[in-house]
Amino acid sequence: MGRDGRLLSRAREALSDRRRGRESELRRREGEVFASSPRARELSRELESTMRELFGSALDSQGAQRTVEDIESRNLALQEALRRELTGAGFPADYLDDTPYCEECGDTGYVGAEVCGCLQALYDIEQRESLSSLLKLGNEGFETFRLDLYDERDERTGFLIREHMRHILEFCRLYADTFGDGSFNLFLSGAPGLGKTFLSASIARVVAGGGHSVVYDTFTSIFSRLEDEKFSKDADMDTTREDTRRYRECDLLIADDLGAEMTTSFTTAALYELVNTRLITGRKTIISSNLLPEELYGRYSPQIASRLEGEYRTLKFYGSDIRLKKRDG
Repeated sequence: MGRDGRLLSRAREALSDRRRGRESELRRREGEVFASSPRARELSRELESTMRELFGSALDSQGAQRTVEDIESRNLALQEALRRELTGAGFPADYLDDTPYCEECGDTGYVGAEVCGCLQALYDIEQRESLSSLLKLGNEGFETFRLDLYDERDERTGFLIREHMRHILEFCRLYADTFGDGSFNLFLSGAPGLGKTFLSASIARVVAGGGHSVVYDTFTSIFSRLEDEKFSKDADMDTTREDTRRYRECDLLIADDLGAEMTTSFTTAALYELVNTRLITGRKTIISSNLLPEELYGRYSPQIASRLEGEYRTLKFYGSDIRLKKRDG
């Protein structure tokens, strides 16, 4: 399970903001107390001095154990004196305690080499906000997917459209709930307005909520960033390289609207490189397209089409445009 480096960096910054806020609040309280009680200021300074002494003793391998014990004893006595001074001045006894939000990691974000739950929670928030911004998420979720908007059957062929889409819904739900190394790559195929992006967003919510790194983007944008990486010399190359690294290395890439881009020798080569790299490294991809699987051979190289056909599980979406049905009530 991997984490998106950019989002993890944002989560660490959010944790730092929280820590700075805690420190700022402590300084405010100190100002309030010291203005009221000069003695509290003196005791606080003496406590700081004993902490420096303890730190120095810890670094001195020749330091006597008795010296350390004496410093600790004075420190405890000063803490008790400060608590009495605080309560006598009308403040809570722990008013100047520097208490971290997370006792598990002390607001560092890590327990040993492992990410602490507090940092993971901030990472999850960044992941959700990133996906919400890109996918323009509203109420997308498996529980709000409306099967009633699909025709019961195709009047011409008798094909049971709604029942088929029910199977698609349940497959996507199971896919999201059990996402992992053994998951399929998916190719979502069908005309516009049939729920491909909606179900992709629903999968993204659940998979990201499970701690996996998820990146969503359109192929038009993906190809633009890959082209910038190869040919551009602008000052924003670090951001460009980070974007393209995320496309290649995230646990789940959801790439939307294959076929909407202008097909060139570059986009064909870039698509092959992206698809092949993710297959080789075992990272999972969901591709959605208005193209039918058989149309891939006419649009792209045989190598690309065969990989999408052979290495991806195809889900075909049927029906008439449900977005128009939603609009018309």
